Amino acid sequence: MPIEMKIINIHKTITAEALQKLLDKKLNPLFHQQKQSDINFLIEIKDGAVEISHPELYEGFLFRIEIEGSELHITRSEHYVDDVNSLTLESILSTLFAELAGENGVTFVLEG
Repeated sequence: MPIEMKIINIHKTITAEALQKLLDKKLNPLFHQQKQSDINFLIEIKDGAVEISHPELYEGFLFRIEIEGSELHITRSEHYVDDVNSLTLESILSTLFAELAGENGVTFVLEG
């Protein structure tokens, strides 16, 4: 499966469980607010990474987030790179990562 990778530094460490809890609490409500949609994404930990998916609508994951120290390695399925729901999720994730980073902000390490 082709992928697109982005690495960001949030200047603090977080566990996969804490990230999953944050996304469980905020991702779907923010998506519903922005898209006026009742789609609920599945947020689960697989092999130590947090995956965001919707098995009924998409094959495989939309986003996979691996934690390496204070860096988040964000993989996005290239199959859905122009999908409107995927783009909305990416925007929400950027907002949540900035909130998580706090006053130190987010530093982009790699995009491509």
